[in-house]
Amino acid sequence: MDFDLSAEHTLLRNTIRDFCAREVAQVIDQHERERRFPTDVVAMLGPMGLLGIPIPEEEGGAGLDTLAYAIAVEEFARVWGSLALIVAAHTSLGCGPLHLAGTPEQKERFLVPMAQGRVLGAYGLTEPEAGSDSGGTRTTARFQDGPNGGCWEINGRKRFITNAGEAGTYIVTARTGSRDDGSPEISAFVVPADTPGFSVGRLEEKMGLHASATGELLFEACRVPADHMLGGRGDGWKLFLQILDGGRISIGAMALGLAQGALDASIVYARERRQFGRPIGTFQGVAFMVADMSTEVEAARQMVYRAAWLKDQGRDYGLAAAHAKLFASEVSQRATNDAVQIHGGYGYVEEYKVERFLRDAKLTEIGEGTSQIQRLVIGRKVLDLRVQ
Repeated sequence: MDFDLSAEHTLLRNTIRDFCAREVAQVIDQHERERRFPTDVVAMLGPMGLLGIPIPEEEGGAGLDTLAYAIAVEEFARVWGSLALIVAAHTSLGCGPLHLAGTPEQKERFLVPMAQGRVLGAYGLTEPEAGSDSGGTRTTARFQDGPNGGCWEINGRKRFITNAGEAGTYIVTARTGSRDDGSPEISAFVVPADTPGFSVGRLEEKMGLHASATGELLFEACRVPADHMLGGRGDGWKLFLQILDGGRISIGAMALGLAQGALDASIVYARERRQFGRPIGTFQGVAFMVADMSTEVEAARQMVYRAAWLKDQGRDYGLAAAHAKLFASEVSQRATNDAVQIHGGYGYVEEYKVERFLRDAKLTEIGEGTSQIQRLVIGRKVLDLRVQ
């Protein structure tokens, strides 16, 4: 069993670290303060192959594996949570469904530009009354006959959508009918941003991740051609479950990166900050906090990397992804909170970045399924029990 990263993975990690130090670190505060989407920074990622890391080369991506993708998200989050979330939402939620279920024509038209970084992607699943209960989708899509195979008319709205207003291609779910047992038939559709009847509503003022755009998607008699359905009719539910499993790895990686960033800052501060004539890291109260942070961060890393490795091996990774996402997100919340405590009064002010890490980390306990949903998923898998 070899826990060392390959030369390829190490090179990727170092490349992103160098890029973040050279191009990213100095622009973070201004973008966060102004709540401004980092368009210029994101534009640099495409030519570097960083917006399609796990997508095959023939589909426009870099052709690397899930572990490489997890490492990339971790490294971005270690410096800037907003950028990590933008990349994760685009890759896992935007590109992922097209890679899994797209026809060759859909991949050529939509996925290739996204994986190359020429178009940003987003995923519309959550609604005002359908969060953890994604089966409660109210957005509808009704088929209408017409020329060129007809079209689907979509009506409804989505809420809390990452990359809203910045994406050029949206993958959305909608009810296309009911099944024989009365349950909703949910299908998926590709909606280009310039589709008539589609618009972006309010953008949220969030607790953290201020440079990431989160907002509403509005559909008012939004008509997309019949060939914009992604997968078969009624396959949207199964597709989004697969997407969420993979997305949990990326959110776990984001949580890991935020925790590592908080730990890095705490180590430097505990070495340099002096009280009572000596570095505060020499006091047991501080040293034990750093020790716990280090231990939990390392454990979270092994869980995230293992889930990614299982996916790359073509093995069942759903349970491992839920484990990793649950543990890493809660470790991130504890580690970032401890980092603020170690910094004392300085940790509470914006001059030091640990307060931003704390605010950003909270999202990881909510997105891609809350901690409670992760426990539900894990419990059902471990116990092998199903709710009727």
